[in-house]
Amino acid sequence: MRMQVFVAGLAMAVTAALGGLATAYEGMAVTDGGSLSGTVKYAGAPPAPEKFEVTKDQEVCGKEKTKPDLVVGAGGGIQNAVVVVKATKGKALEPVAKNPVFDQKGCEFHPHVLAFPAGTTLDVLNSDGILHNVHTLSTVNPPTNQAQPKFKKQINVKVEKAEWPIKVQCDAHSWMSAFWIAQEHPYYAVTDVSGTFTIKDIPPGDYEVEVWQEKLGKQTNKVTVKPKEETKVSWEMKKG
Repeated sequence: MRMQVFVAGLAMAVTAALGGLATAYEGMAVTDGGSLSGTVKYAGAPPAPEKFEVTKDQEVCGKEKTKPDLVVGAGGGIQNAVVVVKATKGKALEPVAKNPVFDQKGCEFHPHVLAFPAGTTLDVLNSDGILHNVHTLSTVNPPTNQAQPKFKKQINVKVEKAEWPIKVQCDAHSWMSAFWIAQEHPYYAVTDVSGTFTIKDIPPGDYEVEVWQEKLGKQTNKVTVKPKEETKVSWEMKKG
């Protein structure tokens, strides 16, 4: 009886492991891919940008800041929304040609949302010349918590595994926060100042597309990508 239970448990474990392998992203040549482009907008009238007083290192940080957690343009487009096509196969994930830069300047993280392939090493800069701290609240990847004093102009952080969003904060300046987006495939984008994005060379098919924004949460949309055609969308998000 015990042997039967052991064998059954082993079989379940093997099945689960194989299932996990089956869902891993598969890189392949894409010759007839289509593109997905569009805009992520705020539904209705957006709230006024929230400002706050700076109480530390004012000579570098300034006296007042505007929260970067929801930036809506004149046309309603949301900046720094993340768009991810839930693809299981497509173009191979290629390493970046140059390390992405994540800067601490004016006591703010730049960019506020940084997306990159899993396995990427980031060049984390301290342009302020004061003590900063890079603290990632990751769960899939080992979290990092590194002080970056003024004499450390650059440190490097490697994010090995796909995980998103990874919150980054500065423990020395409580208002400083940002997000890293590490992906296992190349089908992702971060919206620009007008809320627009483009993702190219997607294999034809039906997909779920996740849109995430730090204050508005995550929503899932369905799209159909046709061979060598552009699929245009306009999605809205609102505070729940």
